[in-house]
Amino acid sequence: MMCCALPNGIHYSADKMLRFTRLYPLRIIYLNMSRLWHRRGGLLYTVAAMKPLTFSILRLLSDGEFHSGVMIAQDLDVSRTSVSTALRGLEKIGLAVHRVHGRGYRLLDPVQWMDKDTILKHLGTEAGNFHLEVLDTTKSTNTLLLQKASMNEYSGNTNTDTISVVAAELQTNGRGRRGQLWHSGLGDSLTFSLLWHFQKGASFLSGLSLAIGVAIIRTLKSSGIKDIALKWPNDVMSRYQKLAGILIELRGDSLGPTSAVIGVGINLKLSDNIKSNIDQEATDLFSINGITPDRNKLMAGLLNELIIVLRKFENQGFKTFRNEWVQYHGFENKPVTLLLPDGSIQEGVVQGVTNDGSLLLKTLAGTRYFNGGNIKLRKVI
Repeated sequence: MMCCALPNGIHYSADKMLRFTRLYPLRIIYLNMSRLWHRRGGLLYTVAAMKPLTFSILRLLSDGEFHSGVMIAQDLDVSRTSVSTALRGLEKIGLAVHRVHGRGYRLLDPVQWMDKDTILKHLGTEAGNFHLEVLDTTKSTNTLLLQKASMNEYSGNTNTDTISVVAAELQTNGRGRRGQLWHSGLGDSLTFSLLWHFQKGASFLSGLSLAIGVAIIRTLKSSGIKDIALKWPNDVMSRYQKLAGILIELRGDSLGPTSAVIGVGINLKLSDNIKSNIDQEATDLFSINGITPDRNKLMAGLLNELIIVLRKFENQGFKTFRNEWVQYHGFENKPVTLLLPDGSIQEGVVQGVTNDGSLLLKTLAGTRYFNGGNIKLRKVI
């Protein structure tokens, strides 16, 4: 459900982490990104960082028209060789650049860039409550926001009235649950993190990732997206293919206050190259709806819904969202197989969730509940 790290750099779910808080104050918990490696084919898989020049060129190409290398070089005051070099290897981040001798360069599928001012405009009356950063690239928005929160705590600058949000056009080392890599390309997803300060301790936050899932479903449905559902504990699905994910990481003291960094990733229009790197079936909003939504408007809609949910969660916890979450659960009343951390398998029928977000499973031995950790939920064929 939620992820935290103890001093050994290993990541645990928030539910397991609660047991460690009996031994360690949460204030000593920190992230050790050097240990978060994702290996693919025996090699460390990562996305190379893009240079600022590449982003500048791609913005020039956003009109979908051909631009000659000479004109691009003149506009940006660089050499033609620099232009050519900057546009190499973009297929790794899901972009296809059309090169035609004598005509120049053209993006086959131009990037729809995020714009801070446009997002704030769509936020309406809530805009003043946000401190929003839109970055071209970063390793991980969650990691960056956690670092910023740590620096503010160290300096004594802890303004809890402003909601900090970091969004990125491209994450080069985006993270999913249990330290897995979150695959996305340039502009093909919404990837952002939000910092929320709770006055209560971590034990109160059980079920937070499920409540965030409710906010995402509400936003997508209000945007006309159909055939979507939740998957316990922190995924959004369409026809049993992953559409979006949630990663929550905590800082604070066991009795409170607690800061939660809430990471959200939603697939908008993934390239075949990006999809090939994902180790499970995935989909995107373009595949579901036939169109790519306005990223800025969707981002604002998500932020507005998130603060509605977070304010209510802050006062009442997950129980107030429990019935609505169950209505959205794509596996409700269905036979499933749970793969447990010790390698054992538990089969049963999903019977909802508890007030703290634990999964209720009707088994041959009776109804049991499971809470986060390394549990995986799979539909029985």
